[in-house]
Amino acid sequence: MGGISIWQLLIVFAIIVLLFGTKKLRNIGGDLGSAVKGFKKAIGDDKAADKEVDKEPEQLDQKQQSAEQSTDQSTKTKEKDQA
Repeated sequence: MGGISIWQLLIVFAIIVLLFGTKKLRNIGGDLGSAVKGFKKAIGDDKAADKEVDKEPEQLDQKQQSAEQSTDQSTKTKEKDQA
C-alpha cells in the first residue's frame, strides 16, 4: 500500500523521457559511465602508486648496500695500491 508500484515507476519514467528526450538521456548515461570508468582508473592508479612507494624503500636498501660494497672494494683497492 505505501510502496511504489511498477506502474508508478513506468509513469515517472515516461514523463522523464518526454521531458528530456532519449538523446539527452543517452548522453547523460554515457557521461555517467565515463565518469565511473575514470574513477575506477584513478583508484587503480592510486593503488599502483602505493605499491611502488612500498617497493621504493626496498630498492633504496639494495642500492645502499651495493654502494657500500663498491665503496669497500674501492677502499681495499686503494689500500693495495698504497702498500
